[in-house]
Amino acid sequence: MTEHHIPNIDSDLIDLPSSEKLAIEQQSTHKPRILLLYGSTRERSFSRLLTEEAARLLEHFGAETRIFNPSGLPLPDDVPDDHPMVKELRDLVLWSEGMVWCSPERHGAMTGVFKSQIDWIPLSMGAVRPTQGKTLAVMQVCGGSQSFNVVNQLRVLGRWMRMFTIPNQSSVPKAYLEFEEAGRMKPSSYYDRVVDVMEELVKFTLLLRDRSDYLVDRYSERKESAEELSKRVNQRSI
Repeated sequence: MTEHHIPNIDSDLIDLPSSEKLAIEQQSTHKPRILLLYGSTRERSFSRLLTEEAARLLEHFGAETRIFNPSGLPLPDDVPDDHPMVKELRDLVLWSEGMVWCSPERHGAMTGVFKSQIDWIPLSMGAVRPTQGKTLAVMQVCGGSQSFNVVNQLRVLGRWMRMFTIPNQSSVPKAYLEFEEAGRMKPSSYYDRVVDVMEELVKFTLLLRDRSDYLVDRYSERKESAEELSKRVNQRSI
């Protein structure tokens, strides 16, 4: 390529990435804040048990965790946004710097219990995008043989919510065989994978949390903001 002129961009709004711009002026010192969501309200919910095991590991790796209990959460749009459980969920999302999503597979897909939680989280709340730039780990539990339908769907959903989904993931087959009566996960290669996923999530959260604003800053949105500002200024001058 010999032609380097790009006539269709606004050079005043374009950003040229560099290592210097990724430097952190002031590094956060608090524990990584991780919110965990699960997708079943059964009394012995294996997605909840796996989520609780993940929370223990995250805390061992130095994170602070919160788990949202979806039992009683209304269907999306069935109640106003100020419903106490909706507010609790949204406040936890705003608090978090990373998330863990865990759902059973039901009819080849994530459960409605899980999807309803995500559907209550808006892409934007005023000027705030509650999930954008946050890290995400995905897991699923299976009643039968190992499947990856749910984790694949969760990755698509994470991209839609503008999150950084880490490469590793966990799928636990025949989950009813993998937990003790007291609810703790038994030692196995599946448990080791959960350890891998949580370790990786903490690493990526520490790496990205102070850089996320820069990483998700987009040319198209800077351009749109500049155009909207110009319109407002021109309207005032009329």
